[in-house]
Amino acid sequence: MNAEQKRLKAIGKGDLAWRRWGTYLAERAWGTVREDYSPGGTAWDYFPHDHARSRAYRWNEDGLLGFCDDQGFLCFGLALWNGEDAILKERAFGLDNTEGNHGEDVKEYFYYLDNLPTHSYCRALYKYPQSAFPYSDLVNENKARGANAPEYELLDTGVFDENSYFDVQVEYAKNSPTDILIQISVTNRSSEAARLELLPTFTFRNIWDWKRESERPQIKAISNEMVQMNHHILGNYQLYCQAGAELLFTENQTNDERFYQTSNKSPYVKDAFHEYLIHGKEDAVNPERVGTKMAARYTLQIEAGETQKVLLRLMEQTEDRVNKSTFSSVSKDLDTILQKRRGESDDFYNAIAGCENQDARMVQRQALAGLLWCKQFYHYDVERWLEGDPTQPLPPEQRLHGRNRDWIHLNNHD
Repeated sequence: MNAEQKRLKAIGKGDLAWRRWGTYLAERAWGTVREDYSPGGTAWDYFPHDHARSRAYRWNEDGLLGFCDDQGFLCFGLALWNGEDAILKERAFGLDNTEGNHGEDVKEYFYYLDNLPTHSYCRALYKYPQSAFPYSDLVNENKARGANAPEYELLDTGVFDENSYFDVQVEYAKNSPTDILIQISVTNRSSEAARLELLPTFTFRNIWDWKRESERPQIKAISNEMVQMNHHILGNYQLYCQAGAELLFTENQTNDERFYQTSNKSPYVKDAFHEYLIHGKEDAVNPERVGTKMAARYTLQIEAGETQKVLLRLMEQTEDRVNKSTFSSVSKDLDTILQKRRGESDDFYNAIAGCENQDARMVQRQALAGLLWCKQFYHYDVERWLEGDPTQPLPPEQRLHGRNRDWIHLNNHD
């Protein structure tokens, strides 16, 4: 019995610890029915992609190639900026039903490459153009095409010509159920040097705005390489960041000024990192280095064909780590952990392979990895969604006669 099979056997006996953390984070939460509080049930219009960077979600979070606990309290995802985009790349972009000539459709290139059932080892790849992401071009061209025409894809826009893009690969390896190594490898595929702003980002899901007297979690910098994360349900964690990062902090709070022309509850809102990087607003981030959302900003200058790596380690707080505040204090065994979990993934998939053909084995392995990556946290209390939250304005009356009104028994949190 290999290592992964032993972990699965323990889970079968009721020890669920190895599944506490995994690739449970959605690539997008915008445009979904759960976030729709419109009178007519127009989810795409009520919460479009353009709003996602600035509005706190009610029911879950999203992120690029992300990782989170099984209740979606603390969520990790990649944020990227190539110096050309009009917005920070934090989540998957796609077309809604009114924009795509074949309906809704993601317009990104990301690949789920590996994953174990306990998520002890996971690997995925995102391809990020070095020129401006063609958001408007994709929308306008696809809207202009009829149902009988082919879709206008990201590759058709020319942003990948001459290999002008980055391969951004993320790997997760658990040393224990609550000790998680994150390695991000960025490869410049072009023939010229290029710069990338890489922001590994942690967000506490907003659970405090929807009910009275709800306790707010906190993320706080202890040093330039260590961050303390406290949550009244999840517990306390420490994040160790490879040296060289600028630590940025804000709140996972809606930018009310942008949408409603009213004062923000905090001067530090959800889209602070976007405003800080792209618009140079230094006062957008909290100088006290505390909040409910943080990012470790790494500015990478990458030569043609070169790969640069960034490492982080998320660990449940224990007594022996209270006084450790540098990345070097917890980094000695990182390569060993990665190599061990990679080998265990090989062992697991070799044991269940249905044939000897290596190409077929890889197809099977990646297909199963895709299924495991798509096992995502899903939160939806239909009765609460219909009636509204005690701290928020009442939903429109039409809601009680519209979508899902007969499903008040449905309360998902899994």
